[in-house]
Amino acid sequence: MHIVSRAILAAFFNKPEYADSRAAIDAWFTIAQKAQWRSPADVKTQFGNASIVGNNRIVFNIKGNDYRLIVAFAYKMQWAYIKFIGTHKQYDAVDAATVDQTQ
Repeated sequence: MHIVSRAILAAFFNKPEYADSRAAIDAWFTIAQKAQWRSPADVKTQFGNASIVGNNRIVFNIKGNDYRLIVAFAYKMQWAYIKFIGTHKQYDAVDAATVDQTQ
């Protein structure tokens, strides 16, 4: 998968209060970048605790569920778009099906 945009992830884990997320985010990124997922079921096979939320989006639990990552997928093109990364409290304040941190 081609991941768009790693900059959102880096901006998050480079904040001192979220620095503990870096290793887990990097691990997710490495797996996702090498993956060739064709459907949400493929993602769930690799990340069993991920949640399918519609609109081609999946929520990943990061660092033992300390953080949430929302990614939108274009499976045919093999693109994954980072839409949100944050704490549970921040996640609870957004709509997982529509949030877009790139805007």
